[in-house]
Amino acid sequence: MVNIMFSGNKAIFKGILLATLSILKHYKGDLTIYLTTLDYQEIKENFVCITPKQAEFLDEIVKKVNPNSKVVLMDVTSIFKQLLSGKNQNNDYTPYTLIRLLTDKLELPDKILYLDSDIMACNDISLLYNIDIENYEFAAALDYMGKFWIAKDYFNAGVTLFNRKLAIENHLFEKCRQLVNTKWFKMPDQSALYKSKTKMLILDRKFNEQRTPVADTVVKHFNKGIKWIPFFHIYNIKQWQIDKVHKKLKIFCFDDIYEEYNKIIEQNPSIID
Repeated sequence: MVNIMFSGNKAIFKGILLATLSILKHYKGDLTIYLTTLDYQEIKENFVCITPKQAEFLDEIVKKVNPNSKVVLMDVTSIFKQLLSGKNQNNDYTPYTLIRLLTDKLELPDKILYLDSDIMACNDISLLYNIDIENYEFAAALDYMGKFWIAKDYFNAGVTLFNRKLAIENHLFEKCRQLVNTKWFKMPDQSALYKSKTKMLILDRKFNEQRTPVADTVVKHFNKGIKWIPFFHIYNIKQWQIDKVHKKLKIFCFDDIYEEYNKIIEQNPSIID
């Protein structure tokens, strides 16, 4: 069994759908996907929950590959507003990135793989999930830019394998919430985890490749990056921006998944509206 947690809203479902299709290409075993979502329209009008229809649609897709797999929709609006009401609700990153800091308060398995919605699997996700983290609160790969600009062991939380039991024992998530409720951070979720951790395992880059995927890449993360040529600029191209993935990033290894995705959307256009 592989247990995966995504966080997002209705508008970002297209990323979760693409990520799931890529996971299913390489992994056929039992899979449970937890969709954690939040209604926060007082901050932004499109911050609405992933819908039951979207969750049911994804459930049908995973069951076609393995009847034992399932999708669980979790609306965390109430507990989020109760426990995460501080200074990091509305910055460069959406409040949905903070949902992972509620992992101790949700009905989740002791071992859970958190994935940002802007990832694509390039290989069997169980290669990551089955890493032994019994003695660690969580495992994550280094942040491509942060390891130079912030700290040599600064990690990227977009792909995080949690040992929920040990993290709860060490009050990891409580400490994180205390930080983000009282102090502003440029990257609140991963900075809070970085400052609050007791013991973490640093993963190989192949488990969270933040640049061009190579032969042994397991997860490709479409996060922000920097290009220096022909001029310095920051880019933020997501996997659902297919033309830009091709033209700007020169990445073509997901074309079979894009073809499957486009057929699904043609037949079910309302699912990402």
